[in-house]
Amino acid sequence: MADVRARLYLITPRIGAITEIEPQLAAALGAGDVACLLLRFAAMPERAAKEIAKRVAAIVQQRDTALLVEDARLAAHVGTDGVHVEGLGQAFADALDSMKPGRIVGVGAGLSRDEAMQAGEAGADYLMFDAGPGAAAETLGLTAWWAEIFNVPCVGVAHRRDEVEALGASGAEFVGLGDAVWRDPRGLAAVVGDAEAALVRAAARRGVPA
Repeated sequence: MADVRARLYLITPRIGAITEIEPQLAAALGAGDVACLLLRFAAMPERAAKEIAKRVAAIVQQRDTALLVEDARLAAHVGTDGVHVEGLGQAFADALDSMKPGRIVGVGAGLSRDEAMQAGEAGADYLMFDAGPGAAAETLGLTAWWAEIFNVPCVGVAHRRDEVEALGASGAEFVGLGDAVWRDPRGLAAVVGDAEAALVRAAARRGVPA
């Protein structure tokens, strides 16, 4: 179990245009300790995805926030910090081959315990646990189990604001904020600020520095 407080991991919706996230992004990154942004795309030409990724990278990386995408080829062309894949299939194997050792390879999100252990043994840099909206207890259980036993960092994904503190107190290194936070009418920065406060409370519960 990590002896430091959890940090935030933002997961974008599947965007189709830079205008869907760019106006809010800088303020959101300044509202909390955001360790990583996973940039996800709707179906689009590779050239368009590259242009969006470059513009997001210009905002994200100057704030010491890691930028990940879901495609190893795109990650290599744009120069992101790494790639996130789902499941233990060929995409995961290809990502390990092409990204390691210099860049991050993360894997998730609906992993079973057996799959999580296989991914950790294969060399994943982190595991993401997300049983989906409405399954907060299952996500928390998997996250706490992994954080208690294994050294590979993990991300527990929150789909509601009131799930953040428990995940932060579970021992996970990161708490993911999924699609719902981008739809909050108060704006992304407000949600990130709330999540940051929840992680500070979680750290206090665990007796680790905030």
